[in-house]
Amino acid sequence: MAGIYIHIPFCKQKCSYCNFHFSTHLNSKNQMVQMITKELELRKNEISEPVETIYFGGGTPSLLDLNELNQILEIIYANFSVISRPEITLEANPDDLTILKIKEIKSTPINRFSIGIQSFFKEDLKLMNRAHDANEAFHSIKSVQNAGFENITIDLIYGAQTTSDENWQKNLKIALDLEVPHISSYALTVEPKTVLAHQIDKNILKDVDDEKQEHQFQILVKTLTENDFIHYEISNFGKDGFLSQHNSNYWKGKPYLGIGPSAHSYDGKNRSWNIANNSVYLKNLAENKLVNEIEVLSENDRFNELVMIRLRTIYGLDFEEIKTNFPEEFASEFLLEIQLHLENGTVKLENGIYYLTEKGKFLADGIASNLFRI
Repeated sequence: MAGIYIHIPFCKQKCSYCNFHFSTHLNSKNQMVQMITKELELRKNEISEPVETIYFGGGTPSLLDLNELNQILEIIYANFSVISRPEITLEANPDDLTILKIKEIKSTPINRFSIGIQSFFKEDLKLMNRAHDANEAFHSIKSVQNAGFENITIDLIYGAQTTSDENWQKNLKIALDLEVPHISSYALTVEPKTVLAHQIDKNILKDVDDEKQEHQFQILVKTLTENDFIHYEISNFGKDGFLSQHNSNYWKGKPYLGIGPSAHSYDGKNRSWNIANNSVYLKNLAENKLVNEIEVLSENDRFNELVMIRLRTIYGLDFEEIKTNFPEEFASEFLLEIQLHLENGTVKLENGIYYLTEKGKFLADGIASNLFRI
């Protein structure tokens, strides 16, 4: 089985923390949709397996109108083998989710919403420069539910300078009271060349507090697991039956095709990525030319990715997978390197599978990098 990711590189405004590729100039939106459909046609032979997930990400895919969404979906169904009941996700901002917009989306095959809430509090939303307000955050979820959508995930950000422990707990309570079945939650990260990074560099804002972020992560884990959420990846929590198929397939190493500017693809051995430039992308696709780079993954690359991804998930890192797929020296060196993490209680071993402990989950990236082969 395989997945298709569609990157829609447009937003109404720039969030202070975001370093994803997008443009706030929407005049080329319709042309972009035409070129995305062309790229899908040009790359239809890159996936031989049935498509089980389709994911509209961005950017802000909810800026697409009904006709534009249908154009892309029709091309996918015409050129790929899609299973009978695929998971089709649309990322959406709360301010886009009017009653009419939701009704239109209901008429398409889209069956899952990923709503960028981030916070239900105005001071957080102002810091992040989000386009919606707290009222829209709440009512967007209710409106989607009232339209009959059950498979809903929301994004929440913790550890912002404006987010107190009390408000973080209230954020989680609001989500629980709304009976949202899936939550993706991330620490506010200061990425280079973002507005947030500039504000911190100029002492307009204090830097994020690592201890505060770790504490709020522990609140997140405790609150959601006590409410029957499965903590199946470091940043992802879902009720039984509502885990993200698309993202789970990433973590399980299944192939996926990334379409649109800056989108990445993976076929098991090679990784490729499209140019992160809208104008160049449009110009080349208009001439039936692809603008992607391809990297053949080395054994070290594949090993490092396996370690990084598996340790982040509930599925863990099976030592047999290392022994089966890599030279003997990889396995012997891994056993030496992992010992420290077993001893300090950040990793545990059960039936030949390595898992992060509760103590280790907030340190996942550092632990993985310690195990990487250079």
